[in-house]
Amino acid sequence: MALREKLYTLEEFRAIASLPENEDKRLEWEDGVIVDMGSSSRLNAVIASRIGYFFNAFVLPNDLGFVTGPDAGFSLKAVGRVRRPDVAFVSNKHCLELVGVEFDLAPDLAVEVVSPDEDVFKKVKEYIRSGTRLVWAVYGDDRVVDVFTPTSEGEFRVQELTVSDTLDGGDVLPGFTLPVCEIFPQS
Repeated sequence: MALREKLYTLEEFRAIASLPENEDKRLEWEDGVIVDMGSSSRLNAVIASRIGYFFNAFVLPNDLGFVTGPDAGFSLKAVGRVRRPDVAFVSNKHCLELVGVEFDLAPDLAVEVVSPDEDVFKKVKEYIRSGTRLVWAVYGDDRVVDVFTPTSEGEFRVQELTVSDTLDGGDVLPGFTLPVCEIFPQS
């Protein structure tokens, strides 16, 4: 749902997103339009939290960088968007200061817990074109994860993993593994 029918600059978006009345909203910026992403479903929120937990359990002891949740925005300059992945990892190699409303770069790894009617392939293309090296699209109802990695042609390849498979961090988080079944709550 768009907040207004006016087109906003990135600076205007940042000012609006930082207002106290918007601090609990998940706002994204797309082609000059501010979009309120709304709340996640219960299942999606639990899945995102579980993934964030497993990332932090690996990233923090190894001092690898930062793990963010769904309120962290990332400026995807290559495509003129600000996106808020459900979970993301940003490596220490970026030497970031934790100031400002959103990160001024694409995450190294982005996780989208897919909602109905969400165009996840559009988001994956945006992340990849902006420098994200690994994207996980998680489908809670189907209990599968699509793993997207960039190709040398600037596109992406996808691999579908089921609950009998294991995710890994690839060259983004070397040594990180996570059985897919661990991210889904038992019904």
